[in-house]
Amino acid sequence: MRVLLHLCCGPCTVYPLARLREQGHEVAGLFYNPNIHPFLEFRRRIDALKQLAEAVAFEVEIDDNYGLTGYLRQVVGHEAERCPICYEMRLLRTVQAAVAGGFDGFSTTLLYSKYQNHRLLIERCTQLAAEHGLRFVYEDFRRGWQEGIDESIRLGLYRQPYCGCIYSEQERYDKRLRKRKTVVAQQAD
Repeated sequence: MRVLLHLCCGPCTVYPLARLREQGHEVAGLFYNPNIHPFLEFRRRIDALKQLAEAVAFEVEIDDNYGLTGYLRQVVGHEAERCPICYEMRLLRTVQAAVAGGFDGFSTTLLYSKYQNHRLLIERCTQLAAEHGLRFVYEDFRRGWQEGIDESIRLGLYRQPYCGCIYSEQERYDKRLRKRKTVVAQQAD
């Protein structure tokens, strides 16, 4: 099956890409992440993804348009729902690219992160697949968390310290916010 994999960054791509290839899928990637802040972080993630793509012969389309303004227009005033809004932006773009590119299915590296709302991602991907006549290729990539970390370190990839948005950057410095988000994420799974 031809699968388009939404990519949030290089390190989070390592394990899902390996698993999908092990299953015999032909995988291409799409980097579309208008949420990432600041610009220097955005560039670092693109550079790490290019490094990975070269190391493992991986075809990647990179949207290098820094879309922070569009992201902020959608989430400001809706900060409590920012993750679902952000997922929607990125997943919808991935599905549209998959349809346009003649892919059979899609998935996302967001399913690798222990910090994302796994259940919400599954629900929305399943809905988008049905709406667009694609297959949602699901696997709980979190099982390979440490394996992906180890391989990304071995490859010398830049490993970011937060999800990417300005709000998650704040949370990494604000212990109280970080703790609350962890509790909410655990309750969601």
